[in-house]
Amino acid sequence: MEPKIAVVVQVDLDGRQVRIVVTGAVTEINQRGLCPLIGRARRLVPGIRVVVDLRPAESVEPAAVDLLRWSAEHENAAAGAQKVEFLLADHGTAPATTIPGTTRPVGLPMVHKVPGVEVTA
Repeated sequence: MEPKIAVVVQVDLDGRQVRIVVTGAVTEINQRGLCPLIGRARRLVPGIRVVVDLRPAESVEPAAVDLLRWSAEHENAAAGAQKVEFLLADHGTAPATTIPGTTRPVGLPMVHKVPGVEVTA
C-alpha cells in the first residue's frame, strides 16, 4: 500500500500568499496529488506567492521533489504568477512541529537549499 500524505492549505487574508503544509511520506507516486493543489493555489490571485512546506513530512523522496518542481515550472499558471517555493528539512532531523513565524521549538529542522529549488526560511 502506498504511503499517504495529509495536506493543510493556509491562505493569507490579504491574498498575497498560500502555504501548502504537507505531512506523511511524500513519494514519487503520491506527489501527484499535490500538483493540482499547487496549480489551484497559483491561479487564486495574480501574483500570489505559493509556498509548499515539506518540512513537517516524515519523509520526502528526492524524486518526488524533482517531479513537483518540474510540474510547478511547466504548469500553466495565472499571468504574473510567482515561482513556487519549496521548504525542505535537513536530512536526519525530526519533522517540524510548528508553522514558521511562531515560537521555534527545540529540534525544529533548519532549511537547506536544494539545487534548482528556491528556499526561504
